Amino acid sequence: PHTSAGRIPTDRAYRYYVDTLMRPHRLTPAQRRRLREELGGGDYGPLERLVRRATQAMGLLTGELGVAIAPSVDDVVLERLELLALSSEKVLLVLTLRNGIVRTVYVDLPLSIPRETLLAVTVVLNERLAGQSMGEIRSTLPERLRDAAPGDDASAELLNIFLQSGEEFFDLSGDEVHLGHTSVLASQPEFESGPDLRGLIELTERRDLLASVLTERDPGSGLQIRIGSENEEPELNSFTLVTGEYRVGDLSGVIGVIGPTRMPYDRVVAIVDSTSRLVSELYGRRSQGHERATKD
Repeated sequence: PHTSAGRIPTDRAYRYYVDTLMRPHRLTPAQRRRLREELGGGDYGPLERLVRRATQAMGLLTGELGVAIAPSVDDVVLERLELLALSSEKVLLVLTLRNGIVRTVYVDLPLSIPRETLLAVTVVLNERLAGQSMGEIRSTLPERLRDAAPGDDASAELLNIFLQSGEEFFDLSGDEVHLGHTSVLASQPEFESGPDLRGLIELTERRDLLASVLTERDPGSGLQIRIGSENEEPELNSFTLVTGEYRVGDLSGVIGVIGPTRMPYDRVVAIVDSTSRLVSELYGRRSQGHERATKD
């Protein structure tokens, strides 16, 4: 090639290979078993834990950096909430949503709240908020709680905390980015030099950038491969991003890997595709079990 060819022809060559020459790669039964084992065997736990394990598993199996983002739950209905005392100054707000999604939020307290007060306020919050979508709760929270009649000063103080900070408590916007182990990717030859390694570290610290990149995908677009300069963000021009969708009922999240443009595309694509399908399958089963338990 010409010495002036630069990065663009190389990226185009990889694109030509991916679009024209790459053949489908199937995981072996042993690889599929290992993937299931890396996801936690039969103990998958909450969605966040399953997705976190999936990013780590993809990193181990591909040698790249696993990355994922949780689905946006703005339109998902709150099923119930709980307030659990962690200490005299901190409470855990547990939000259980439809589809079995569970999110937790730490709430700082200016004073010690008795257990019976937590239970009483939990009843009030469930009466006023359960059955509404997360977006509706955020936009109507002051109206829903304004005429709540607390029985004592501690209850009034706790309800006031929700009035003041409720929009933040119920803002589960889906911008939570999960990353695998950076050390897996950093061990590749491309990152032996100081500047390249520094670029990788800086990229992993830009969670806002990664969230933006992952959420700008078109829903239902299937598996996507962005190679080097195809990425609009300059920070990603030295990387390839391979992503797929996982589904949680009507919601979708994004899962994939980031690596150098030189990668075994056929194997990486197969692992990302299999992982996204497996996460959807495993959490789909869990959600069905949750719905049956709720009905029972």
